[in-house]
Amino acid sequence: MPPTGRPAERRLEAVERALRVLDAFRDVPGEAGTNEIARRTGINPSTVSRLLSTMVAGGYVEHVPESGRYRLGPHLIRLANHMMSSLDLRTLARPHLAALEEATGETATLSIAGEREAVTVDFVASRQSVASVARVGRPSVAHATATGKVMLAFGPAPLPDGDLERFTDRTVVERKALRNEVAQVRDQGWAQAVKERETDLNAIAAPVYGANGRLAAILGVQGPAGRFGRKKREAALPLLLERADALSRSLGYNEQVQ
Repeated sequence: MPPTGRPAERRLEAVERALRVLDAFRDVPGEAGTNEIARRTGINPSTVSRLLSTMVAGGYVEHVPESGRYRLGPHLIRLANHMMSSLDLRTLARPHLAALEEATGETATLSIAGEREAVTVDFVASRQSVASVARVGRPSVAHATATGKVMLAFGPAPLPDGDLERFTDRTVVERKALRNEVAQVRDQGWAQAVKERETDLNAIAAPVYGANGRLAAILGVQGPAGRFGRKKREAALPLLLERADALSRSLGYNEQVQ
């Protein structure tokens, strides 16, 4: 049959079920068991088990022997990285990350917003002997990180549902307080987190916009709390905002026409 330029309309039920299983992980903060996924998808547990086994073999899902549960696998991160590379976002952002690390001495990060969390897609690590750790694929908890707060303030994601997890005694867990802080982030154009996810981690973050005027990425700077204190964050903020603005313009954003 000659190509028509349109995707085929017939769909495979097995593939659709596998995609539903993958989608079920979006509502799970970490690991999920077979029965839990079955409840979320409405798919028979034995079928879920076979689908998970197949996806483990392909690297799309990982089995955690200690718990007997499952989590998303590294192959999805590789696919996401490939997608980001094709958009040239990481290529365009790399000089800005390097400049932020050079000027501040701290780790600079690039993240993109997800439905509930932002995810790190690239970073330039601090060259200090003691540095905060960044990982590609690591999620930023929406209510407890500077990157997550930028996502809540400027992205389409709503405030988190249910009880907010407390990571440290500085974590914002009251919904009204979080709503007020997100509003403040929206007004000032940047966010910070001071010992909120980890007791020895401080961070600042700013939004990056695409040509459509929507949140395209998030630039951040993070460092050990003892070194990246208030004065260092205040000194780093103008450069962070400058680099976020420059990256936005390189992505086609024009504030005058939005």
